[in-house]
Amino acid sequence: MDNRIRNSFASQTMMQTLGAEITDVGQGSVTITAPILPGSRQQHGVAHAALSFAIGDSAAGYAALTLMSEDSEVMTAEMKINLLAPGAGDYLRATGKVIKPGRRLVIVTAEVHAITGSEEKLVALLQGTMVPVTR
Repeated sequence: MDNRIRNSFASQTMMQTLGAEITDVGQGSVTITAPILPGSRQQHGVAHAALSFAIGDSAAGYAALTLMSEDSEVMTAEMKINLLAPGAGDYLRATGKVIKPGRRLVIVTAEVHAITGSEEKLVALLQGTMVPVTR
């Protein structure tokens, strides 16, 4: 499972552009981190919401994929984000989790934290629906 998720993630050029990495893969859970690079900041100097969304969506999608058969892929059908605080820090950490697995729909969530040293702050919550796709 772990290699399958990491290999798929490695083929995402957007995640490469953002400097994102998978830091943990578990059953129904995936964690992705990304530095807050100069090219991913908004006008106030903090992480752009698009960075939170991108890594949150990917973490949630890969969390869903951990519960699917080897011949499956996953696509996002819909995703909602609540931005709770500015993404100020050294990097963002998104932890995606499966809330309810299903054959046709998988309900997922992700929490995005901004990390500075040993301090972390919840900056975004995502909730969405993933659709299994057979290769």
